[in-house]
Amino acid sequence: MKNSVLFKEMNDHEYTQCLKTLKAAEKKYKKDALILSAGDTTTKFGLVLDGSVTVESNDIWGNRTILSHVGKGQFFAETYTLLEDEVLLVDVRANENCRVRFFTIGSLKNLRQINEPWAIKFICNMLEISARKNLTLSGRSFHISPRTIRERLLSYLNTISLQKHSTEFDIPFDRQQLADYLNVDRSALSNELSKLQNNGVITFRKNHFILLNGEADEQ
Repeated sequence: MKNSVLFKEMNDHEYTQCLKTLKAAEKKYKKDALILSAGDTTTKFGLVLDGSVTVESNDIWGNRTILSHVGKGQFFAETYTLLEDEVLLVDVRANENCRVRFFTIGSLKNLRQINEPWAIKFICNMLEISARKNLTLSGRSFHISPRTIRERLLSYLNTISLQKHSTEFDIPFDRQQLADYLNVDRSALSNELSKLQNNGVITFRKNHFILLNGEADEQ
């Protein structure tokens, strides 16, 4: 955990002081367990130590949209923690068995403590985390803005390829989760995947994909 961006450039003493002030506490969750619920408020944000979680929008009619996948070493709910009175508009759910370390940053609102060297580094690191999260969320908007399922799917796969620096990679979603992330019907998504594979554009098995040089345009 010490290698996390949250503690970047902190020495051992600063790291210890940071954990103590932030009241770091660890908790384990089983797959599909609800970690944070829409409609609630939170004073804590989480760092995923093992496993992964999803950030979801679930409405009262049973519709689900996956907004992001939060893997090992990544954070969730940091914005809501800074705005303690802001009601959560999303659920955070365990995507698999996972282990999470929670931090409470309300004490940092004491201005005298902001002058501590570790606190200044912490705030700078939180700014970097927030910027990266904004990139992740804005990236999803590129994937769901196209009109067709094929365009949404190819946009997503192309982005993962760029991030992995490879045309062969695993994605963090199963088929239903991918449909929920791209905001499309699962059956229609599966049909489009089959077409792309038949056209030599991609090949895949479960969540493992290889991008090829086939004709990507709609036939």
